Amino acid sequence: MTRDKIYARPLDKLVDFNFDERVACVFPDMINRSVPGYASIVAMTGILAAEFYQAGSYCYDLGCSLGASSLSMAKAINDPSVSIIAVDNSPAMLNKADELLPPEIKQKISFVCADINDINIRNASIVVMNFTLQFIAPQKRAQLLSKIYQGMQPGGILILSEKLNYQNEQEQQLLIEMHHFFKKANGYTDMEISQKRQALENVLLPETLEQHKSRLQKAGFKQTEQWFQCFNFASLIAVK
Repeated sequence: MTRDKIYARPLDKLVDFNFDERVACVFPDMINRSVPGYASIVAMTGILAAEFYQAGSYCYDLGCSLGASSLSMAKAINDPSVSIIAVDNSPAMLNKADELLPPEIKQKISFVCADINDINIRNASIVVMNFTLQFIAPQKRAQLLSKIYQGMQPGGILILSEKLNYQNEQEQQLLIEMHHFFKKANGYTDMEISQKRQALENVLLPETLEQHKSRLQKAGFKQTEQWFQCFNFASLIAVK
């Protein structure tokens, strides 16, 4: 696993974070050292998919990055009538994902390079958005979730994992500090943490748990439950 050193030296000019070739090459190290509980969320995505999938349906991994959630579902679902569609708008990430995918799994997953706002969701029993919605423009989020809901089968589930904001200033500050403690414990320096935070501030726009639940309810989901949280990172399951 290549170590993430993208922000390990002082940068004269910080540009907005982008899922380019540099990030694709170090992403497994970056995500596991940056997002507490990421491996658990990916593993549980497979377990939940195995219980909720429907024969003859599609499982979508929206914002699939290197395909970790797709791979987890592919390993857990033993039904040849189920197809997994992994979507991302970064060619660099998808090229790396295809390179890393075990040969025996390749026929189960179709990678699609596209903006998830533009794709057609149909006959879906599982839709996964693990740390994806936070990169979508806030004004487009409700429409995207409504489209996902309309394309799902009754009884299907949406797994939505996100970084959270908190309205209470003290709570927000404490959770940010705990996240930084986590990153420092994983070897990131204060400079790396600061530079990456600045690079992300215009592209990763987190919301509160209440905002997510309200939007899911308005989209039509009959039940939404938070099943995971570590510091300011959480995952929800929404049932159609």
